[in-house]
Amino acid sequence: MNTQRLLLAALAAVLVGCQTVDTPAPKAATKAAPAQYVFYVGTSGAKAPGILRCVLDGKTGKISAPTVAAEAKSASYVALSPDAKFLYSTAEATEGAVAAYAVEGDKLRLLNTEASKGKGPTHLAVDAARRNLIVVNYGSGSTTALPIKEDGSFAPATSSIQHVGTGPNAGRQAGPHAHGVYFHPKNGRAYVADLGTDDIFIYHFDAEKGLLTPNKPKSARVTAGEGPRHLVFHPSGRFAYVNTEMGMNVVAFTVAGNGGLNQIQSLPTLPEGADKKGVSTAEIFVRPDGKTLYVSNRGHDSIAVYTIDQGGKLTLLQHMLGTPASPRGFGLSADGRWLVCAGQKSGTLNAYRIGRDGKLTDTMQSVEAPASAAIVFVP
Repeated sequence: MNTQRLLLAALAAVLVGCQTVDTPAPKAATKAAPAQYVFYVGTSGAKAPGILRCVLDGKTGKISAPTVAAEAKSASYVALSPDAKFLYSTAEATEGAVAAYAVEGDKLRLLNTEASKGKGPTHLAVDAARRNLIVVNYGSGSTTALPIKEDGSFAPATSSIQHVGTGPNAGRQAGPHAHGVYFHPKNGRAYVADLGTDDIFIYHFDAEKGLLTPNKPKSARVTAGEGPRHLVFHPSGRFAYVNTEMGMNVVAFTVAGNGGLNQIQSLPTLPEGADKKGVSTAEIFVRPDGKTLYVSNRGHDSIAVYTIDQGGKLTLLQHMLGTPASPRGFGLSADGRWLVCAGQKSGTLNAYRIGRDGKLTDTMQSVEAPASAAIVFVP
């Protein structure tokens, strides 16, 4: 009897174990989409009204009529502080400047402006601790760091570096033209894409002193004459991607321990056989989940979509055609559900739903927004 009982107990344990294995694990609850998303729009040109504020409906993608959050001249690029309490913008002018604003409801209150130590500031980035801002000057080809005070305003610049170099395109690369600046998410360095020299300059950044110093290696390069415009890091920090304005390529790099960038791939942003005349890339972003990358093509009026594999390489997934004329800038919502694209020539903002696979679907929702240049969503 004891032997039979032991055998029955063992059989029961096996059956229970099988039931446990066969029972599917409960699925993690999908976080509900917000009812609405707020984003800001930088504008540039003769018709630029200033910095715009918009609201996107989380169900339909309908965009509210833009309101002027702050009157500003040539605020072509805007960036929010990590806590979204402050907004910073470029102020393109002969003698460049940057502006700091406090977010107060649906308005922005100007705190102050400071010189960018160069001509034609075109792009900026705020560090994760909101202690410093780095701005790049396209006209003069230089990079400048400014401390951010506790109240969100700027102190005068603490560091500025003049780039040196040229490229083979005489009309576009007679001198340096710094076009985009980006903090690496983990290694404490700042990376600057310079369209005029074909370099991605790499800088150590001392956040305590606000000091930029050249890295070793001091830069990475794209193919001569392609003109790197903007850059984005993979959320893991292991990879970087650069869109070349004249080359019409997206270039993938791995990030080395010394901060250097090692090229692993270069892919066209246009469909095979597409006419390149009058076409240039503009903006580039990685979806927050790190699985998809997006690049806008002005002139071709499209957004190229790529999947990202575990080794950082790209595979073309989609060409979203018929985007607003000359899609200069676009922004992604923090949850990766929405993309809003600004048409440089169409003067509109268009909303695209992002599927689970990363593909874009045109919601056919658009709104007039003259001179739109850059978009940043509130996290």
